[in-house]
Amino acid sequence: MRLRFRFGKEGKVRFTSHRDVARMWERSFRRVRLPVAYTAGFSPRPKVSFGLALPTGAESTAEYLDVELGEPVAPDGLARSLTAALPVGVDVLAVIPIDGREGSLQHEVTSCSWSIEVGGLDLDQARSRAAEIMAADELVVTRERKGSPVTDDVRPAIIALAAPVSGRAGVRIDCELATQPRGLRPTELVDALGGTLVASFRYAQWIERDGARWEPIPLPATDALHEKDSSDDRPGPGLERAHPGSPASDRRPVTGAVAGAVSS
Repeated sequence: MRLRFRFGKEGKVRFTSHRDVARMWERSFRRVRLPVAYTAGFSPRPKVSFGLALPTGAESTAEYLDVELGEPVAPDGLARSLTAALPVGVDVLAVIPIDGREGSLQHEVTSCSWSIEVGGLDLDQARSRAAEIMAADELVVTRERKGSPVTDDVRPAIIALAAPVSGRAGVRIDCELATQPRGLRPTELVDALGGTLVASFRYAQWIERDGARWEPIPLPATDALHEKDSSDDRPGPGLERAHPGSPASDRRPVTGAVAGAVSS
């Protein structure tokens, strides 16, 4: 049996690394006595597969991991018990059983939706630069890969870019960035804009195949764990609630944006 978990990472825990988060989950499984399956061999490891790593310092309500179990378990109540066993700021938002033939999330996810706060630019500068980027045929940047500088055209990786608006600590920009074939990080987008990254919040991951598009686990708009953030004006909450539950063909997670254009 395999289970898929959707979880959030918010607050001070955002400064922990991906490896530290993996250790947190392993400890929580032991605390709730979840019968996780282990690999064979001299040094058995739990059969746990995480989705795309979240950059250290970023927050999210759209993180995922798949777990293989040694025996069937009813997922009812598991989200609450695991949340209690995890550090403050790591909340289990949903749990579902999945088919054993489901592919790896790292290979299945094709794009992510982000809210980012950008410093070093005023609103007019950010809107002008965003419009230039979306109107451009290419956006060539130099970035490091395996210790060596490489030059890439990252314009195809910017799927959608909303018109910048005033944020809490800078200019807020909502965007959808591709993860395949070569992904684009929020920091790299901010560099292209000519600003500095203040904060980033991932609120959706998307799988797109044969013209259809969906989240690995969509959340209902009335999910109780999201309602606690309904009055918060930070990046992220309020945006992701507008999209889970809508038909796959209607889901465009960046409000007021279409690929190739910035709305005014």
